[in-house]
Amino acid sequence: MNTAIRHRILLVDDHPMMRHGMRQMLELEDDLHVVGEAGNGQEALDQIETLQPDLVLLDNNMPHMNGLETLRRLRAMDYAGKVLLFTVSDAEDDIRDALRLDANGYLLKDMEPELVVEFIRDALQGALVISPGLTRVLAQALRSPQPHAAVELTERERQVLKTIAGGFSNKVIGHKLGITEGTVKVHVKNLLHKLGLRSRVEAAVWAMEHLRQVG
Repeated sequence: MNTAIRHRILLVDDHPMMRHGMRQMLELEDDLHVVGEAGNGQEALDQIETLQPDLVLLDNNMPHMNGLETLRRLRAMDYAGKVLLFTVSDAEDDIRDALRLDANGYLLKDMEPELVVEFIRDALQGALVISPGLTRVLAQALRSPQPHAAVELTERERQVLKTIAGGFSNKVIGHKLGITEGTVKVHVKNLLHKLGLRSRVEAAVWAMEHLRQVG
């Protein structure tokens, strides 16, 4: 592991014991460093510019300002770091709204600690991360009314879809696949049309649910 890079993490949760436990767990990792804690959404917003975290681990069920509203305001402030919802709620509306507000993932608090750490690292590398068991719920929440599991994709479309699911930008996808950014945009547009989806997030979720099934 490269210990020269220490990713900066801000913990946002209204339960001090939860923050304390997460800090202890994350500080055991050489590449993860908790730079601050916030007990509510406003405290998090007040600390963002000063702390400049690479990732915000954000509870949803907080008084006065929940995690979704905090996320919306973070993005309105042009915070470009990663944001992971870390919550007890597996409600379809919460999951859908989080990702449509540009969250980088949605994790449940009953996950194994080792998996939380793994997903945090994946998110820091640009992947969209979802708790095991939630991809089907999320696919249902975001899916077009028409079923698309049997859709046929070309080999290039499958490659593009896999990289979308990995959270990569069009520029990075083009570099990985040896094609221009403009060509990637065309493939993405065609994929969304073919799958009956509206956004890259929905395409990433669809890929998690169906990619192994498509021809």
